[in-house]
Amino acid sequence: MTIGEDVSKEPVNPEIRPEQIPAGWQANIIAFACHYCAFAAADLAGVMRLSYQPNVKIVRLPCTGKLDQIYVLHAFERGIDGVFVAG
Repeated sequence: MTIGEDVSKEPVNPEIRPEQIPAGWQANIIAFACHYCAFAAADLAGVMRLSYQPNVKIVRLPCTGKLDQIYVLHAFERGIDGVFVAG
């Protein structure tokens, strides 16, 4: 900042405004699910013929307590918009 510089600029909002999101855009979501808890619930939903969006991918794990945070970070690096960990 220099002397005499106008500081009355509107602050920059880091969030994307709704009008900037393209029409029809859907977030890519990956879900890490525990085999005995959350994955069982997702499997039951499939048996009941309930559906979820095709942009949600489920990865079954023996236990989400052993999920290393590096896999969550790798998902974001590879373009996933959201990560859901359920156990």
